[in-house]
This record gives sequence, C-alpha cells and structure tokens, in this order.
Amino acid sequence: MTILVTGGRGAIARAVATGLTDAGQDIRIASREPADLGPAAVAYDPADPAPALEGVSQVFLYSDPESAPAFVAAADAAGVKQVVLLSSMSAAGGPEDPHAKTEHVISSGGYATTRMQPGAFMSNAKFWAYQARATGQIRLPYLDAEEAPIHEQDIADAVLRVLLDGPGNGHDDRGYPLTGPVSMTRRHQIALVTEVTGVPIEAVDLTPDQARAEMQMRDEGQRETLLAYWASRVGVPQPVEPGVELLTGHTARTFTTWLADHPGLFG
Repeated sequence: MTILVTGGRGAIARAVATGLTDAGQDIRIASREPADLGPAAVAYDPADPAPALEGVSQVFLYSDPESAPAFVAAADAAGVKQVVLLSSMSAAGGPEDPHAKTEHVISSGGYATTRMQPGAFMSNAKFWAYQARATGQIRLPYLDAEEAPIHEQDIADAVLRVLLDGPGNGHDDRGYPLTGPVSMTRRHQIALVTEVTGVPIEAVDLTPDQARAEMQMRDEGQRETLLAYWASRVGVPQPVEPGVELLTGHTARTFTTWLADHPGLFG
C-alpha cells in the first residue's frame, strides 16, 4: 500500500511525508521538480498524473481546479482508495470559489474523499518577514481584521490521522474546518512578532487603494476577493474550529509557538 504525497516541496507536504515515513508507511513524494527530494520522489505532471499514481492506494492532494478532472480520471483508473484533499475554509463561500469547485470535482471520484479546510496560515507571516527586514515595517490593509491562523504542522498532523486511519474509518466524504487556537487581529500578530523576537516593527495600515498598488498579485479578481474578505473580518472574531483537537488529540499550536519554530525569520 503506497501513499502519494503531492506538492512535495511545500511545508505541509514535507511534514506529512515525514510523519508517514516515521509511521512506517511506503510513500512517494510527488513534485514537478523532484530532484533533491530523496529516493521516494517522483515527477508529477498535474495534467497527466497517471504515471505517479500507478500502484498508489492513498493520496494527499493539493487543491487545483484546473487539473482536478485529470486527477479524478487517473486516480479511478489506478484504483486509488482514498484522497485527502488540502482545500480551504473559503470553500464554504459558495460554489464559485475555486476551492469549492475543486472539492466538487475531486469528490466525484470512486474513492473515499476527505476535505481538509484550513483558514489563514501562520506561515503567511513569512511574507511579512522580507518587508520587515528591509524597511522595519509590515504594510497591510485591514490590520484589525480578525483571523485564527493555523500552524502548518497542525494541518499536517490532521492529514496524517486521516491517512493512517485509512478509508472506511469515519472520515469518508467529510470536510474538516481547521483553525488555530484563538482569533486575533493581524495588528496583534505583528505585536507578537516584536514581543517574541525583540525586533521592533511598525505596523502600517494601508488603505484599499494603497494595498492595490503594493500587493503583487497576478490575479486581480483574487486580490479583490481578499480585500473584501479582510474588510468583512474587521471587528468580527473568527470562530475557532475544533478540527485539530478532534483529529489529533492535541490543542492547536499558538502563533508564539510558530514564531519560536522559525527563529531568525525577522532578523
């Protein structure tokens, strides 16, 4: 029984692969560029995933609406028994959301599907770090928007539980919303960065037009969706979901823990 882990260079995929290996599972680590990923690595073409899926029983899959139909066809042909899809909490926003579209297609296959639906990632702070080191500032719109960011290791731990339990063990056709342990503003997150690291950082609250000028995104529609979402979260605490504790038996890791796990990031 072989488990395929896609997105092999991503932090969550690496943590899932490590956990599966530690549990004695036979794995393949799939990536568009498998070089330097070790002997278990295989090349993975989302448009033609059949070669990587040969002999695979379970898959950890990153969400991609464009390649989802090709994956379903190849997975069914390969006899895959279980797919754990890394989706997003945004899938609850309606059928036009890209993650919702992917969930719909992937769930149409003949295998058991479990949808992991995390909210904001604590690792988004990595993108702040470049700015903080260069300018001493973190410039974001809607600093008082609330979110309950989640540690990538908690997502990986939840995925591991579902894969190790396997199909037919209570996870089939389920979605698990996942958050960190507490709702907080991004202004508070920035203050915690200074508190934990000792690096003084100025939080600059951008106007929407300033954000449009500074946010480097190829997809303007996605940018506008993000701005609208952040605006809707100002003064509105993010509900904390019990998914991490339900699946792993431990409480979700805090943002201060995440910062301690990434020393030197902010200088």
